[in-house]
Amino acid sequence: MKLRKISSTVERRKSILHQLNKTGQVLVPELSKEFDVSEVTIRNDLEQLEKKNILIRARGGAIKIEGSVGIDYHISEKDKLHIEEKVRIGKKAGQLINENDTIIIDSGTTTIQITKYLDHLSDITVVCNALNIVSQLIQLKNVNLIIPGGYLRKNSLSLVGPLAEKNMQNLYVDKAFIGVDGFDTRHGIYTPNIEESYFNEIMIKISKEVIVVCDSSKFLRHSLAFICSVSKIHCVITDNGISDEDKKRLEDTGIKVIIA
Repeated sequence: MKLRKISSTVERRKSILHQLNKTGQVLVPELSKEFDVSEVTIRNDLEQLEKKNILIRARGGAIKIEGSVGIDYHISEKDKLHIEEKVRIGKKAGQLINENDTIIIDSGTTTIQITKYLDHLSDITVVCNALNIVSQLIQLKNVNLIIPGGYLRKNSLSLVGPLAEKNMQNLYVDKAFIGVDGFDTRHGIYTPNIEESYFNEIMIKISKEVIVVCDSSKFLRHSLAFICSVSKIHCVITDNGISDEDKKRLEDTGIKVIIA
């Protein structure tokens, strides 16, 4: 039985990844029939996804990278996990923000903690696409707030899509604080949603400094969509659960590692 007609490349690739995560492998001929597109199109999809370190192409198809998680939890579930570590990470992140900085605060349950530690500043500008974080920022008189728009992802309460991407591309900021669901220090950072990963890529592109905030449980994990390689990251704030191997690997590539 064929799947419904997939209306966009993003939707098709997302569906391919869901199948891959469920079965461990996908085959080009079968995907071509299911999505009613040519095998050339499917091979191009797999090639692009392999470049993002999400899968490994094999003869006639692809297999998943072991260790991927790929579960897009609702923010209310994630908010209950590792809360003490997230609070400490948010405090350390706040200390890196300077007077008159323009920053991006990404969606997430770690990044929202940063909003609690902005009192030492009298004037900053924050670009934010997460409604739960925006609701905290609008209460702060010292924060000039920019919301890029877009459509709402209810799982993360974040605004994504073409409108958000277009508006974000016109900006340039001092620092971007990026939350992640997976961090492989040999490859890079991951998120469960493809559209979020595209939006994160733009955040990184327009930022002078990229700071990843994540508790140590995120290391040695992958997720559905690759955001960027470690070479794009300037600083990582995490807790003391990070392994010595991962910490050294990051520092050897020139990344500053801050333990909260």
